[in-house]
Amino acid sequence: MSFDHEDVEKGCVAMKKLLDDPAEAVVDALRGFALAHAGEIEVRRDPTYVLRAGGPAAGRVALVSGGGSGHEPLHVGFVGAGMLDAAVPGEMFTSPTPDQVAAAVQAVDGGAGVLAVVKNYTGDVLNFETGLELAQDSGVQVASVLVDDDVAVEDSQFTAGRRGVAGTLAVEKIAGAAAARGDSLGAVAQIAQRVVSRVRTMGVALTACTVPHVGRPSFDLPEDEVEIGIGIHGEPGRHRQAVGSAREITAALVEPVLEDLAPSGGERVLLLVNGMGGTPQSELYVVYGRARELLEARGLEVARSLVGSYVTSLEMQGVSVSVLVLDDELAELWDAPVRTPALTW
Repeated sequence: MSFDHEDVEKGCVAMKKLLDDPAEAVVDALRGFALAHAGEIEVRRDPTYVLRAGGPAAGRVALVSGGGSGHEPLHVGFVGAGMLDAAVPGEMFTSPTPDQVAAAVQAVDGGAGVLAVVKNYTGDVLNFETGLELAQDSGVQVASVLVDDDVAVEDSQFTAGRRGVAGTLAVEKIAGAAAARGDSLGAVAQIAQRVVSRVRTMGVALTACTVPHVGRPSFDLPEDEVEIGIGIHGEPGRHRQAVGSAREITAALVEPVLEDLAPSGGERVLLLVNGMGGTPQSELYVVYGRARELLEARGLEVARSLVGSYVTSLEMQGVSVSVLVLDDELAELWDAPVRTPALTW
């Protein structure tokens, strides 16, 4: 049944979501997730984390990531062969706690160490750092990589430096493949860092999202405007502008990405067009087509593509464009087999 929350705050527009109790949204979602993917993943409670079924792989580096819920399938949907060994979900738009991180790291350690992939948000950085220290004190070899692919802003109230957004998917996929082929912890961390240095993202919001326990939109956006450079929690972007065509909006996303990457031409790239949760697939493909035109006009070869809603912001209507400059090894690792609830080939 739908949940119609009409009186969260006087004068607030009713919130309609498929929930029972907004305070239990994450717990209920994880319960359903575990039932839907029984045999592939397990959900542990007290503290909460999601891990691959079957226990740790002896002698292989493990990957752990996580962050606030509300961005699904990131990160829990990427737990599985060839990608993450565990994911640590916080409450909606809230960082997971250090004890969650430590428990997940200890659960997946197979003796070769654990790499944490951390998005650059202050809470995530601090809590993962503390959690990794706790795991290290228990004898686990750990390393971490910080993802900061968002070219929209350099600083905000949520970060010190650039935010980690949809490029996180590429980091987790490629590092996961390196771990699966048997690379050492240091080598997996180096490959993950190489992806971070080569991927850039820019997003746009057409509408705001509503966090269930808050019950009202995260920000006000007039019907005739879009916000260029929005963060995945609804953080402010670079500027607002009038709603334009898909071609105009896509250019406003791709041009800052290319300006930051500064390609010389001739490079092979991965183009990821990512929906923010409420954008139809058909519109994502319109954006993909426009983005590809712009990249090819700059002399880039779009050698790999991914289109879909992978790093979302609840029900926000919007899109982000990510470009990863590939080399032979990164392309090979991207192509390597992966089997997770949200990404499989």
